[in-house]
Amino acid sequence: MLNRREFITSAAASTASLLAQPAYEWGGTVLDVHLHLRQDPESNLAHINGSSVAKAVLLTRVSAVERARALAERHPGRFVWFVSADVTKPENDALLTKAVKDGALGLGEIKGQVECDGPEMKRMYALAADLNVPIQIHFGDVPQAAGNAVFNGGFKRFDKMLQAFPRTKFIAHADTFWANVSADYAYDTAYPSGPIKPSGISDKWLSDYPHLWADMSANSCNNFLHRDPKFTADFLFRHQDKLIFGCDCSCSDGRGGGNTNPSPRLQGKCIARETLAAVQSMSNPGVFRKIRWENGAKLLGIASQA
Repeated sequence: MLNRREFITSAAASTASLLAQPAYEWGGTVLDVHLHLRQDPESNLAHINGSSVAKAVLLTRVSAVERARALAERHPGRFVWFVSADVTKPENDALLTKAVKDGALGLGEIKGQVECDGPEMKRMYALAADLNVPIQIHFGDVPQAAGNAVFNGGFKRFDKMLQAFPRTKFIAHADTFWANVSADYAYDTAYPSGPIKPSGISDKWLSDYPHLWADMSANSCNNFLHRDPKFTADFLFRHQDKLIFGCDCSCSDGRGGGNTNPSPRLQGKCIARETLAAVQSMSNPGVFRKIRWENGAKLLGIASQA
């Protein structure tokens, strides 16, 4: 039971959090499923307020769980959290399990220098199924910069994992997933350009597997959105129940401050804002509502307020 001082402190925090929420400029509330926990916790709040996001999933290493939980408690209703760890260390499974039991709503972002169908990831897929939480996976078969690596490689074989783990709720993220919406992806660049050739494997798998969703974050998804607007509008409509908004943005204020993204399209801009604006312009209000809030809220068991 709260004493008087604790009650007053809690009430003040709740009021401050409500007052901090922006007027929602996207036609309703937005859930961001891809906001990395920052060193300065309050900068997470600055980003979602600046981009007019109602609630965000903090992607949290298992060593930083207490920081994520403290931020969520300090700003009621604004944050939930996922948890991740080094997948090459089986002993981390117990830490991930404890984190989920303590409140984490999913495993993610899972990003390791392993194969997507290797023993490490198979262990993660089974764990997510056993814990009944989604697993958010970074697929990167093509290194993006000097020194960058391949993460969860072998995406072309990932459908075998979708078949082998039907109880696992998969959220696919990053450049290899979005590049493979086009059937002619040559694995020669992380960010292909030009018209999209229909029947890419990412597109097909979203249709074929009910337990696969797509995280629409980062330059990778934003690049996809701008390649072929006519194709994209149809894609958003066809997969309106499988697409979930996320930002994966590093800007300081939800307005583009300090963003040095190498893409000329995104430099000095907030990826959250750019992606929300693109999806809004390419879809009808009902589809946009699903992408910005309803799909993620349903998957994570968050009360609807779209």
